[in-house]
Amino acid sequence: MKAYQIQTTDGIDGLKLVDLPEPKPGVGQILIRVRATSLNYRDTAVVSGRYPGQILPIIPLSDGAGEVVAIGEGVTRVKVGDRVAGIFFQDWIAGRLTRAKIKSALGGAIDGMLAEYVVLNQEGVVLLPEHLSYEEGAALPCAAVTAWQALVTRGQLAAGETVLLLGTGGVSIFALQFAKTLGAKIIITSSSDEKLERAKAMGAQETINYKTYPEWQEQVWKLTDKEGVDQVIEVGGAGTLDRSLRSARVGGRVSLIGVLGGAGDVNYVHILQKSIDVQGIYVGSREMFEAMNRAVALHQIQPVIDRVFPLTEAPEAYRYMKSGSHFGKIVIQL
Repeated sequence: MKAYQIQTTDGIDGLKLVDLPEPKPGVGQILIRVRATSLNYRDTAVVSGRYPGQILPIIPLSDGAGEVVAIGEGVTRVKVGDRVAGIFFQDWIAGRLTRAKIKSALGGAIDGMLAEYVVLNQEGVVLLPEHLSYEEGAALPCAAVTAWQALVTRGQLAAGETVLLLGTGGVSIFALQFAKTLGAKIIITSSSDEKLERAKAMGAQETINYKTYPEWQEQVWKLTDKEGVDQVIEVGGAGTLDRSLRSARVGGRVSLIGVLGGAGDVNYVHILQKSIDVQGIYVGSREMFEAMNRAVALHQIQPVIDRVFPLTEAPEAYRYMKSGSHFGKIVIQL
């Protein structure tokens, strides 16, 4: 089979297309013919050797969807012909995240989905909603589940609340779709007026161009009648966290997800004085994934895919991810 391996920590140049033996499912395992995978910002860290606990060589990417083509002895959760996606943490089925479960992250701690065939434990997959293509299903495991945990499982977002979304990458666009479905008011930021118009067409009520308004928290303050937002989906990290804290209302919530914004100074007094609930979000469990899929199926939510690359152009997909030009998800077809 064809697969990509990260063989060195030289960045994208260390990503090599190789021929590997087709794997066989053992007891409790399933063989998946992968049809599509998708990229997350995390994958740019893995390919550069900056992901904690990763091994080399490794097949990258946590996100993938395909068809079950063979099953091992004792498999009862799925059958041949089922359309499935792998879960990000193969051992996080339900309950709280633990150090042991973190060691089961696809495409980082263990081999991932960027291969024509993948063997996973039957417990480590979910069925795809029937209305989604493989490409759309491959967009779900990391970004969508992250947004779901932030807004719903941990965030307990209620209708009428206001959410601030930073940027228009995978997590933020899924959060926009979920927040709209839940009846929340949405404010979203971007450096592109074109992307902001697209977000508005999808249901965002207010938009802020952070190039036009570098101190964008002041615009948030004005748009919320000097109250602040109920929840911030914070994907920038230290580079944007202080502004996110300033944007939150007293008693609000900030979901820490990414590190896109680089370094920055954070005034933690805002957390104390405004009694802000800061929650770290690290994707989610299979239980969360399945709950999210029920909502996706009920509301016929379709992931926003920016661009699809063929398998042979996987390095170009990585470069496109690093450019930050995308709106939604970047997919690789197999």
